[in-house]
Amino acid sequence: MTKTFTPPAFTPDRGLKDYAGITLRGVAMGAADVVPGVSGGTIAIIAGIYEELIDSLKSINPTNLKRLFTEGPAAFWAASNGNFLLALVLGIGASIFSLAKLIHGLLETQPILVWSFFFGLVIASAFFVARHIPRWTTGEVIALVLGTALSYIITILTPGEPNTAYWFIFVSAVIAICAMILPGISGSFILVLLGMYKFILAAVSELQLDILLVFATGAALGLIAFSNLLSWLLHRYHDLTIATLIGVMIGSLNKVWPWKQVIAWELDRHGQRVPALEANVWPWSYPDLPAAELVGASNEPHLVLAIILAILGFLAVAAFEWFTRSRLPAADQGR
Repeated sequence: MTKTFTPPAFTPDRGLKDYAGITLRGVAMGAADVVPGVSGGTIAIIAGIYEELIDSLKSINPTNLKRLFTEGPAAFWAASNGNFLLALVLGIGASIFSLAKLIHGLLETQPILVWSFFFGLVIASAFFVARHIPRWTTGEVIALVLGTALSYIITILTPGEPNTAYWFIFVSAVIAICAMILPGISGSFILVLLGMYKFILAAVSELQLDILLVFATGAALGLIAFSNLLSWLLHRYHDLTIATLIGVMIGSLNKVWPWKQVIAWELDRHGQRVPALEANVWPWSYPDLPAAELVGASNEPHLVLAIILAILGFLAVAAFEWFTRSRLPAADQGR
């Protein structure tokens, strides 16, 4: 029988140190969400806060909104687990605004090394999340395969052209934020498919407030709506849902493969050439690619260094998982 998930009770007696730890988890989630192919939802699962995050978002509903007017802001804040969400959002926001330029620059100058590190991150994430399923049955295996296939298909879709109309920015935010809380499917990668990743990243870097406001509004509404569906799935079909999400992570490895050949180029909003369509190649084939088909400035595959960085990425997740688990209450460590 498929295990069902019992939602944890919100913890009102957390101290400042506890909320500082939640903010640090938010920093890690934000760093993951900046990169196409890596999901903040994966980090949330590893950090042991995924179920609480989904249920907290679900609690922002009409019933609790009534409390804002009938019982006051304090009652609404407590019912919505406001302290937890605020601490997490502060970490996510700080991370995105501080790391956007850095990661964007590294992806342009050292793409193989950056993607190698994230390749190790994703593999480790799938491994450690799989430990949340105590017993694998045929149903979980089928869910794993379907999740892998769906994610792989998404990664081979051709990116669309950017549309800078406000309505499309809003819709892009709704879709991307749903992916953000799904382990394996990165919200940034969905923005890539929609042709909006570089546009939104530039808006963050340049603080274009009109674009950011429209995007934030769409993200907030999409997050609240989608969390209800995820919460229902986790309550009814916990192991099947987690198995599907693990498959999504495995399928996303196609996107974060370090060695890529550029099939087509396009001009970005600043008139610079950027890859529009890429294909994976083996590292030993990478040196033979013509300069016009390289993402970076060199056709050196950096195989040894790439393997080292992938291992470091795996170990980083292992250390993060150990660190966060060791600081969870005893009652929560089995989740």
